[in-house]
Amino acid sequence: MILPIVQYGHPVLRRRCRPVGQVDSRIERLAADMLDTMADAQGVGLAAPQVGEDLRLAVIDVSHDPDCVSLLKVNGEDARLADIMPLVFINPEIEYGDAKESAVEGCLSIRDLRADVRRPTVVRVSLTLLDGSVIEIETDGLLARALQHEIDHLNGVLFTDRLSAVAKVSVKNRLKRLAAEAGV
Repeated sequence: MILPIVQYGHPVLRRRCRPVGQVDSRIERLAADMLDTMADAQGVGLAAPQVGEDLRLAVIDVSHDPDCVSLLKVNGEDARLADIMPLVFINPEIEYGDAKESAVEGCLSIRDLRADVRRPTVVRVSLTLLDGSVIEIETDGLLARALQHEIDHLNGVLFTDRLSAVAKVSVKNRLKRLAAEAGV
């Protein structure tokens, strides 16, 4: 089922989400609906707060571009995107590499706004899958960026918070307009 995507200004987007305890049929259904919603919106990631749920749950699928990463290790072993996509995870923990790069980002909850965001190039994340297994992923490229973006959502952080001071000033009025449209 396609879920409505919460837009900029909604308070759930600014909350640090609650950990997911037991994975039950409700969480499994929500994850499946989030995958459908993400695909319908032509996104590469979607976090639970973006569909109004205060939970540490997210989905990512970057399989449309198998060359979007040059580094992918799962539990210390080389892996392929096809081995882990789509990625559905709860309660993530992330470690950031030192090197950083800028790339254009957008967000399904901030329509029609894209901007350069500087983020670490490589990340290592520990993710709990819905079956209860825990995997560690080390990656770069679009997958690293998507993981950082979605985990930020779970912490109440939006990509606009990561913009340079100059970029924040340039998008300030657009964000005010979006918040007003959302009734905030």
